[in-house]
Amino acid sequence: MEIGFILNGKRIKSDIADDATLFSVLRDKGCYSVKCGCETENCGLCTVLVNGKSRLSCSFLAARVDNCEVVTLEGVQKEAEEFGMYLAGEGAEQCGFCSPGLIMNVLAMEQELESPDEESIKEYLSGNLCRCSGYVSQLRAINKYLNRGGV
Repeated sequence: MEIGFILNGKRIKSDIADDATLFSVLRDKGCYSVKCGCETENCGLCTVLVNGKSRLSCSFLAARVDNCEVVTLEGVQKEAEEFGMYLAGEGAEQCGFCSPGLIMNVLAMEQELESPDEESIKEYLSGNLCRCSGYVSQLRAINKYLNRGGV
């Protein structure tokens, strides 16, 4: 089956199997920031944005993105770099394996939630697994990033 979608601002077409996951299609297209750590929607490493909403690509059928817009970390380099400075400033950058999924979720949360409190942030990011940290420094970085406008 052939699908067409916008990937990081570029219209593309892809011939896929009916049961292909978005993760496999994105990796085939060179989006190596998208990682798979579980294939069970439990780690958040495969997070991408589909029409602006956070989605786990390991369990998202690729056929569902026909005529949609898909954004990976490769498509939000400026925003990712800005948030990455907050992570580094709080000592929250560890091995970096989980960072792409975390960054994509933070960027989605920024668009979706208005002035989230700490509990809302924790709930929104509950599916992001980091094996290096205790999440405290990440949470500080996220709070500072979301409140950078002087709030």
